Amino acid sequence: MRYYEEVGLLPPAARVSGQRRYPESAARLVAAILLYRDAGFTLAEQRALATAPAGRHELMRRKLAELDEQIARAQAARDAIDHGLRCPHEDITRCPNFDAGVTARLAGRPLARSHRELHDQQSAGQGDGSPGMTRPVS
Repeated sequence: MRYYEEVGLLPPAARVSGQRRYPESAARLVAAILLYRDAGFTLAEQRALATAPAGRHELMRRKLAELDEQIARAQAARDAIDHGLRCPHEDITRCPNFDAGVTARLAGRPLARSHRELHDQQSAGQGDGSPGMTRPVS
């Protein structure tokens, strides 16, 4: 609680015989801090929410966009691992889909984009029989 006080999220506690004494209302403030943290807000963002409530919507919209990006990256990673589990190749490095992913990363494309491009090519029929591309096993 002292840390939250130091960063400005809790008001200074009263001192009684040299010990900090927080009012019962501090428990709700700490619970709110933990709730914001669970939602992904940094302490700096929480301080901004507390000191400039009028900017709450903009900050929350930015956080939502940030979370959407994190979710997209996590979903792409999950999809890639799922494909790896279903890949019929004993050595994953010999899989044309894996090779296409490596080539995309060498070109600077992130996993989510390269994965999407691979699926777009395959759904358009470009993945049939062309070198380095096979349909994923479902």
